Amino acid sequence: MPAGFSVRTTSRLQMLNITGSVQDQVKRSEVKNGVVTVFVPHTTAGVTINESADPDVVTDILDHVSKAVPNKAGYRHGEGNSDSHILASFFGSSVDVIVEKGELQLGTWQGIFFCEFDGPRSRKVWVKVIEG
Repeated sequence: MPAGFSVRTTSRLQMLNITGSVQDQVKRSEVKNGVVTVFVPHTTAGVTINESADPDVVTDILDHVSKAVPNKAGYRHGEGNSDSHILASFFGSSVDVIVEKGELQLGTWQGIFFCEFDGPRSRKVWVKVIEG
């Protein structure tokens, strides 16, 4: 099992700031310079980097993606979560971040977000830190 951590979501659509948990994994790795890959092994969840300073950004993102890809729109997939699969594909399953001096190199306002599209659920986030 790869290194990483679990998250518990509380609603169908949710974005959780996981930057601190990823930074903890980088610290544990003891890699000072390299790259960290954050991977979400789920077909109805994703991961992205976006603004973490203003919570209204997350609210706006979730409001608009739910309008762009509505939950009930006559999809063929029998489980009733086709919108979740579509959104996971749009957002993607991984992000890479540069690590310098043991710290994530994110922009001033950036954070790493776990994106839930089919919650609430318990989910996994895998983290791989590569020296280089």
